[in-house]
Amino acid sequence: MEKQIKLFLEFLQNDKKASDNTLQSYRRDIVYYNKYIESKKLNYAKVKEEDMKEYVEYLQSVGKKASTISRSLASIRSFYQFLVKNKKVKQDPTAHIQSPKIEKRTPSVLTAKEVELLLDQPKDVDLKGTRDKAMLEFAYATGMRVTEIISLDIQDVKLDEGYVVCHSGTKQRNIPLGAISLKALKEYIEEARPVLIRDESIKALFVNVNGQRLTRQGFWKIVKYYKEQAHITKDITPHVLRHSFATHLLQNGADLKAIQTMLGHSDISSTQVYMQFQDSGIKNVYKKAHPRA
Repeated sequence: MEKQIKLFLEFLQNDKKASDNTLQSYRRDIVYYNKYIESKKLNYAKVKEEDMKEYVEYLQSVGKKASTISRSLASIRSFYQFLVKNKKVKQDPTAHIQSPKIEKRTPSVLTAKEVELLLDQPKDVDLKGTRDKAMLEFAYATGMRVTEIISLDIQDVKLDEGYVVCHSGTKQRNIPLGAISLKALKEYIEEARPVLIRDESIKALFVNVNGQRLTRQGFWKIVKYYKEQAHITKDITPHVLRHSFATHLLQNGADLKAIQTMLGHSDISSTQVYMQFQDSGIKNVYKKAHPRA
């Protein structure tokens, strides 16, 4: 099975242009599944629907969340579809297996005051402060995912035009930058970044103190540090800034379709989760003004 896993991951990388995070997720899920069927003395090519049901029950018994089980099933299903297509197995044992229902959790969102407090923490008195100020302002101004932000290269930022080109897999989208974010970003690019990078060949927009591309963990630690400096009790992750970006846009009258485009959601139902945070004032206006409200 190891050979087939290798071929499948190569297919995802070369044909599907999957990101590194996606590849790691598929690899983790399928390797975990492989260890399970080996422990049960099962041949991957002869696994039946009943065996898959038992695997789901096993994942539940070891405390895996519904979202984790659902993702794992999706990975294994894609793997078997690849095997069926390449005539390595006759049928997909996951075909009729239903994923457990996932409860939609309410996104954690900061108030406008909390955002302001957080973004006011980095002081541009040194190189790190200038970078951190630009980065936090940028994260809130664009609503981009952490992976997208740390993957940006310097040429993706169009300071004169006031937008950033965000790459997500094979797709890309242009996201406008506000005046405050642009100011902080320009200061970082012109004054801090040239000193931080020690090699002119480095293309990364945001770099660490060693001049290398910033990592997800590095980004998370920076957000956590300033959250503590601001004495905010809410749990703040980089993704919370993305949720706050979308929520505040909606509360201030932005069109849901426009927010969907900026967030890079392929399905608007993913964006509609923010409707629950819509300003009650807008709802009241609607109820009073609409003839059929």
